Amino acid sequence: MGKPKRNLLATAAETSSPPAILDEDHIIALVKKAEGNNLYSVELPSGTKPLLVELPSRFRSQIWIKRGGYVVVDRSAFDDRENKLGGEIVNVVRDEKQWRKQAYWPPEFVKKPTYLDDSEDDESTAGKMPPAQKSDSEE
Repeated sequence: MGKPKRNLLATAAETSSPPAILDEDHIIALVKKAEGNNLYSVELPSGTKPLLVELPSRFRSQIWIKRGGYVVVDRSAFDDRENKLGGEIVNVVRDEKQWRKQAYWPPEFVKKPTYLDDSEDDESTAGKMPPAQKSDSEE
């Protein structure tokens, strides 16, 4: 009974903090879509076509991957097999703030600050009625 709990705690500890360095074949990717059967469509920093990756059994039913989240993909995991999979998820980015501080974080995934204009935006018209139009009888 204690073994599943131990596995969950080990998996959570493994993904809680970023590694000091990434392996050569590992790359950070943005999760675009869950394809089903533990397969995910991810976008690489290069912006090329989406890559189909597999979630290994050690993460299944223990860590949830949400769309828009980040994962570390091992591109060499399926080099020896001829199939449609482009890699395997080896880590899930849980504390994104810590991961973004690492030197290996792709610059393509850096959040750009959004600035508000001082001009009239949607805020000034929010909740207001549109101007009344004169009917033909009023003219």
